[in-house]
Amino acid sequence: MAVSIPSIRKSGVNYFLEGFALIKQPGLRTFVFIPLTINLVLFASVMYFAFGQLEAFFNWMDGQLPEYLTWLNFFLWPLAVLTMLVVMSFIFSSVMNWLAAPFNGLLAEKVEKHLTGQNLNTGGTVDLIKDLPRILGREWIKLKYYLPRAILFLILFWVPVIGQTAAPILWFLFTAWMMAIQYCDYPFDNHKVPFNDMKFALKNTKGTSFSFGASVTLFSMIPIVNFIVMPVAICGATAMWVDKYREAYKNPHIVGE
Repeated sequence: MAVSIPSIRKSGVNYFLEGFALIKQPGLRTFVFIPLTINLVLFASVMYFAFGQLEAFFNWMDGQLPEYLTWLNFFLWPLAVLTMLVVMSFIFSSVMNWLAAPFNGLLAEKVEKHLTGQNLNTGGTVDLIKDLPRILGREWIKLKYYLPRAILFLILFWVPVIGQTAAPILWFLFTAWMMAIQYCDYPFDNHKVPFNDMKFALKNTKGTSFSFGASVTLFSMIPIVNFIVMPVAICGATAMWVDKYREAYKNPHIVGE
């Protein structure tokens, strides 16, 4: 059955920007630092390997180009590095959502406690480890929801004229929706709210959901800055949960479509 969602005049952009302030709070820094450190270490390792391969490729290309075209390297190197940073950033955003899922849920829990002053009583480290299969199962549900739709939108890019005109706009809107689902799901999941009920709640507040997701998407496109997008988005999404959904969904047994 449907539930009443409180009407609070605050846009999704405001919630996302609020996340920047929340990650600096003394009681939350540790929980931001752990997934951020994992992200940086893995990203640095892969980038080190990728730069090595890129250097080997350009050395090979130098041997193939005539001398009068060697000046192309001055233009191709920055372009190749920028392209690699953007592509790797998007890949890592997806991979890190899996690797950092347990820490993301914990961060959402601590942010909620910071904002409400109330514990969620989700247990300690042992309980978190026991809950890992369910947490990763939730990520799998999100991936199953995402992949078929993403493939359809990508196919649309190949449709002449209409598809190529509409596809970029539709892809951005779809990505924004998925970013809202991805990060709002952590506080919802902490309260064991089913995935379909979470989607239903976000659809009831489409304006806020899409503006929040669009903000996450835009900041995720900025290399280096996107390192902190994940904890910022989790903090902002949890603030949105507290304001708009918590009272209606704190008892998951009353939630339904």
